[in-house]
Amino acid sequence: MSAVIALTDGIPNTFDGSSPDRICRRPTRAELHAYPSPTPPRGRALVYAGGGYLQLMHDKEGVEVAQWLNTLGLDAYVLVHRLPGQDGHPFDVALQDGLRALDVLAALPPLPLLHVGLSSGGHLAGVMACQRDSAGAVIAYAPLNANHRDHKFPPGKPDFPPPEKQAFYDAWPIGIATEPHGLPRCPVFLAYALHDAVVPVQHALNLIVAAQQHQLDVEAHVFPQAEHGFALRGLDGTQDQWPGLVARWMQRLLAV
Repeated sequence: MSAVIALTDGIPNTFDGSSPDRICRRPTRAELHAYPSPTPPRGRALVYAGGGYLQLMHDKEGVEVAQWLNTLGLDAYVLVHRLPGQDGHPFDVALQDGLRALDVLAALPPLPLLHVGLSSGGHLAGVMACQRDSAGAVIAYAPLNANHRDHKFPPGKPDFPPPEKQAFYDAWPIGIATEPHGLPRCPVFLAYALHDAVVPVQHALNLIVAAQQHQLDVEAHVFPQAEHGFALRGLDGTQDQWPGLVARWMQRLLAV
């Protein structure tokens, strides 16, 4: 059982389903769920689950990722953030909750901080990596930039409901060279599926091009057999390499 840290007022969150497939469909408050490393930590990770900013895949893309990071020697904290447009929340409520989480972690003994996010949680990880100094960001199959109304792929794709969700993508396109506020200055690790119909690989390609133009530190891996949402479960193709590649990348970052 993880320790739960409330970041905002409200009743504790409840989850639909049972472990290991719990989903938070209507967050009632922002929370951090803490998973400490069983060994002296060499870093700290803030984990963001996906769900299209419509729900949170709490176990598959949050808890399981945190527990895996524990095996790499990191303290991990899963953010349960509120959702744009739900219950009247503003378009950037996930960012606001992320900043609250950073304030809590900043009060702890200093450790290198990583942002780790999958799917829409990867977009939020990219947004958070643009806010304050951090050691790096791990982003997998995330809608980073090609949901922005001016950069959509495929062209002409309809706006996302609710309007606040679309507004958040428009405010924070991560990895577009002409939008410098959305260029993470920390090292970034990308893992994408080549034939992902939900989040096309163009999201990653845009960031790679921006990294080339702005001399950013980006390591990118594109897996041909993977489907959207592979996380740590769907590893029956070449994407089975991605956890080991992340571990090697983290070793480089945290060795200094």
